[in-house]
Formats: sequence, structure tokens, C-alpha cells
Amino acid sequence: MPPLAMSMITLGIILGTLMTTSANHWLTAWLGLELNMISIIPIIAKQKHLRSTESATKYFLTQATASALMLFSSTLNAWQTGLWDITQLNKTSSTLMIPALAMKMGAAPFHFWLPEVLQGSTLTTALLITTWQKIAPITLLYMMSNHTQSNITLPIGLLSILIGGWGGINQTQLRKMMAYSSIANLGWTIAAISAVPNIALLNIIIYMTMSTPFFLLLTPTSSKTLQTMTIHWSHTPTSTIMLTLLLLSMAGLPPLTGFTPKLLILDSLVTYKLTPLATMMALTSLLSLVFYLRMAYLLTATASPTTTQSTMLWRLKSHYNQTTTILTPIALFNITILPALLM
Repeated sequence: MPPLAMSMITLGIILGTLMTTSANHWLTAWLGLELNMISIIPIIAKQKHLRSTESATKYFLTQATASALMLFSSTLNAWQTGLWDITQLNKTSSTLMIPALAMKMGAAPFHFWLPEVLQGSTLTTALLITTWQKIAPITLLYMMSNHTQSNITLPIGLLSILIGGWGGINQTQLRKMMAYSSIANLGWTIAAISAVPNIALLNIIIYMTMSTPFFLLLTPTSSKTLQTMTIHWSHTPTSTIMLTLLLLSMAGLPPLTGFTPKLLILDSLVTYKLTPLATMMALTSLLSLVFYLRMAYLLTATASPTTTQSTMLWRLKSHYNQTTTILTPIALFNITILPALLM
């Protein structure tokens, strides 16, 4: 892709997100989301492969449907109340807006597009879709949190955790596994958004901070399946340790950082006398733990003195050591937050 075109696309993605996150008017927020969507489609489709074109088409159709539902909801709210303010939604408009934003983010039961789109994209594009592209919809959900209905957000959150864990168990493709991981984590955020929106925001920020170095460490090695993860230790022991810590943190194992928002969300749900829901969320999150531990085991099973029997399916790029050095402090973030919280 020409540098000028790439710079214009990057500018569109950044401006679209900033326009939505700083908007007070529903039309401005909708315009920012549309600019964001149009800008990322060429990035998804830039590979000369039919799978990339298919992923870009699926992404466009799903996002266009969600945008239409979002525009209809905001127009209905303006018709009934005379207000376009994001923080002022009536019950009917809120009921329509939550599924629209859930579809934008890829939460269950509107998750069908996310694993397929990530599978047809590169690791860098998958990172962009699972992190940056979720900032704008989550910001809108956070801004309208006072008007979200718990009888909608809680079932969506619980279903996302269940499907995210259940779907990830059956996968051997890393990009699909991370897609289901994103779905499960979105479930925790959506379940908490109506009760404790600040903790819900903390949860998604911490997940993005964990998934970013994970994708960036996998990108130079071109690892795409579980099989290729078995030979990491033989060539990059440092990155293997970092990836293992990141996986265990995303799984929510104490005392790592990923356990912090889950602990706070469960504590808040119990405080609001939603103990059965908190119990179900904790139990269904064990499904996600299965495939996280499987990935961590494959990374460390061939550690010295055990040798791997697999051939090297990829060749390390020259800047890999530099990437590892830069990402080490970010990865260490995943073992620091929980002790600070307990203090």
C-alpha cells in the first residue's frame, strides 16, 4: 500500500475514534464510527487473498447494520424527547442502542463476525480490531451507562463470557482464540457497565494493555496456530516467558493483573445482591481458563532440557529482539497492579 494512502487511512481511523469519544451529539458520534469503519476496511482487504476480501465484506456488512440500528435508535430518541444528547436516552432507544453497540464490538449474541474477520486478517490487523476499534463503542456505552438497563446488559455479558470460553476451547487457530478471548472479556465489561461503569472501563483498558504486547510478540514470528507455539522456547526464551505471563494474566489467575478487574466486578455484583449472577460468571470464566492454560502449556512444555520435535515453520525477523526489549516493561505491567490494589 502506498505510504500516502496508508497515512490517510491511519489518520481516518484516529480521527474517527477521537470524533466519537469527544462527541455529545448522536449524529457526530455516528459520523465518527462511519469514518472509522471506512478507514479500516482497506487495511483488512489489503492482502491479495480471497479470505481477506471475505473478511472485509463481513466486517462492512455487520458494521453497517449496527450503524443503521444505532442511527434509528438515536433518531427515535430525538423524535420522542427532542434531544440528540448522548447522555439523554429514553427506555426504548436505550433498548435498541445496547444491541447496536454490542454488534459494533462483537459481543454475544452478535459475535458471529468477529472470529471470521480476525481469521482472514493479519496479526497486526487483528490487534487493531480487538483493541482500537472497540474504544469508540465502549466510550458511547460508558457515556450512556446511567440509562442502560441491567435486564439487557447482564444477559449479554453472561452470554458473552459463556460463548467466549466455549468457542475458544474448540480452536487451534490463534487469531480465532483471541477473538473468543475478546468476546469473553467484553462480557465482563458489559455485565458491569450498568452497575459500576468505572470498573467496567478499567477492565477493558487492562485487557487492551495485555492483548497489545501479546499480538506484537506473535507478529514477528508469524505464529498462527497452536503447533507453531511449541517451538517458541527453542528460539526466543524471553518472549516465551512474557507470553506465558500475558496468557495467565488474561486468564484472570491471581496474583496477576488480569484478576484485578474480575475481582472488583464480582465484589460489586455481590454488593448489589447479584450473587447468583456473580457465581455464574465466575464458573463460566473457567471455560476461558482451559484454552489459556493450553496455550501456556504449549509454550512451556518444550522448555529446556526438553527439546521440540517440530521443525521451524518461520524465520525470526531482524527487529524481533528490539521488539522484545520494548515490550518487556509493558508485559511486566501484568504482575504489578493486583499487589498495588491489595495495599
